[in-house]
Amino acid sequence: MWVHNLDPVLVNLGPLEIRYYGLAYVLGALFAYWMLERARKNGHLALTKDGISDLVGWLVLGVLIGSRVFYVLFYNLSFYIDNPLKIFAVWEGGMAFHGGFVGIVLATYLFCRRKKLSFFHIADILSAPLMFALALGRIANFINGELFGKITNVSWCVIVPPESVCRHPYQLYDGLKRFLLVGWLMYLGREKRQEGFIFWNLVLFEGLGRFALDFLKNEFTVLLLTPGQWMSIVMVVVAGYVLWTRYGVENRK
Repeated sequence: MWVHNLDPVLVNLGPLEIRYYGLAYVLGALFAYWMLERARKNGHLALTKDGISDLVGWLVLGVLIGSRVFYVLFYNLSFYIDNPLKIFAVWEGGMAFHGGFVGIVLATYLFCRRKKLSFFHIADILSAPLMFALALGRIANFINGELFGKITNVSWCVIVPPESVCRHPYQLYDGLKRFLLVGWLMYLGREKRQEGFIFWNLVLFEGLGRFALDFLKNEFTVLLLTPGQWMSIVMVVVAGYVLWTRYGVENRK
């Protein structure tokens, strides 16, 4: 076992703090910009550099607003009703994946509609950067000392003061799963695929992984499952149906 003693602040410059949680989003945004710029240079994206910067800005707002809104509404509503100003303290953690996913999909859809671009083409390009940012976010959760799993006695369990019990490092499990998914999505992107195939792979495998890992998560349940598991079931069913009916066996042009 290990006693958690990590500082969530990377750099402290008086009133200015740089936290690992914020760094995760910055690195994810940079990865998204790099992927979009690479697609533009290869002639696969009809956007200027300024257009790419605008899109990345929309994505950052979408993931921040969506993940925070879902966390406030579905995970800790009573606390934020009593402490409304804390809703804006995103640097303290408290971001819900499913909300961030909805937010980034909605932001991408609105941007594509405005620019008359194919949503699924852009979504395919952004799938790996999205998972990368979310994987880093789980590492930041671990550093922040939040979202630990259920009590266990495995040799790698973690004690988070002021608790004295040892828990699963759920965040590291979920982060590893997402890094593996980044690799899978990047592998799929090596060949030309039918638009949307990479995106729906993200939805399917993230949903499956989240459903399985949430059995180790220290969280309240509704009808025996966590809220995240219920949302993940929707992801798996929708993605599985679309992949089966739209893309068939070969899943490519």
